Amino acid sequence: MHNDESAILTALGEILDLAGEVHWAVDISGKSSALLLALLAAHGQQAVYVPGWTVNRMSGAYRGEAKTDAPDAYVIAETARHRNDFAAIDAPARLADDLALLTAHRSDLVADRVRMINRLRDVLTGAFLAPERAFDYSAHKGALVLLTGYQAPAVIRCRGRARLTAWLANHSVRGADAVAATALEAAQAQQTALPGEDVAAQIVAVLAAQILDLDDRLKRIDRQISDTFRVHPQAEIIESLPGIGPILGAEFTVAVGDLPAYVDAGHLASAVGLAPAPRDFGRRTGNLHRPKGYSRRLRRMFYTSAQTSIIREGPKRDFYLKRRVEGCKHVQAVVALVRRRASVLWALLRDNRVFTPVPPVTQAA
Repeated sequence: MHNDESAILTALGEILDLAGEVHWAVDISGKSSALLLALLAAHGQQAVYVPGWTVNRMSGAYRGEAKTDAPDAYVIAETARHRNDFAAIDAPARLADDLALLTAHRSDLVADRVRMINRLRDVLTGAFLAPERAFDYSAHKGALVLLTGYQAPAVIRCRGRARLTAWLANHSVRGADAVAATALEAAQAQQTALPGEDVAAQIVAVLAAQILDLDDRLKRIDRQISDTFRVHPQAEIIESLPGIGPILGAEFTVAVGDLPAYVDAGHLASAVGLAPAPRDFGRRTGNLHRPKGYSRRLRRMFYTSAQTSIIREGPKRDFYLKRRVEGCKHVQAVVALVRRRASVLWALLRDNRVFTPVPPVTQAA
């Protein structure tokens, strides 16, 4: 069956005519199944999500080695029939859906920028080795602006420091004189013209302009994500936790989905992948291993915010340093901090209050 509305509606009607109560299960909960899930929700049907790795493991329990849609559908249906603990898929709210699209688009733009930076450095290494070492092009806008007009060392030397500084200042480069001095010093270090220099200069200019354009697009989408996220009723609470801004807050909103589904902080920590799974047998006990069923996106959000929170003075940095004093290595201290932050954030959202460095006074019953 094609992923077409009319075909799905026809199949849906035929299936509902066969039985009064139908249980639905899918192994894809992303954009490819959005139309199916929306039509099921419109007809009052509830679907559950069966993880792909579960389907893969269960396939070995059934006869045959064929890997087609029909056997996969049978395995998904049988697995959902035997188990009743799979998470239900609810139709996402408009805000969550908008944030999911925006954050996914931002991730694509960031990946494109990283690829372009690598291409730029590769071309510079082959033709202009000294200028390539002079700047960090991933974080220096002035250097990128310079490459849009001047690439070859000979051209930079011919231009001179004064005229190069004036040109950079006219293009709104901050610290134009320092950029010009660094570029001129790098140009003086390479007096030999390498083969293909003219073509490399053209490619470098195009790549630098594309990276600058990507930076502008990233700024616009960051503003859009911030404006969209702050419409969320608990945006202020999420942002109050040190290390979480609008971008990571939007990532958390998209990754966590329905917060009431996490009955306690332990369930949220399990979704982050911080609840070790036991692997005991017989007298061998205490064997713990990292769980496989957790949200990579949620885990990355918590680890990134934890690393950010220990930069500045505050309770999070104090907790991290306390763990280091106790003998924990950096990774172990960060893991402990992430686990602590998961519990704190869950409690803040449960109580609907913002984070404060000083814990609130517990009132007697």
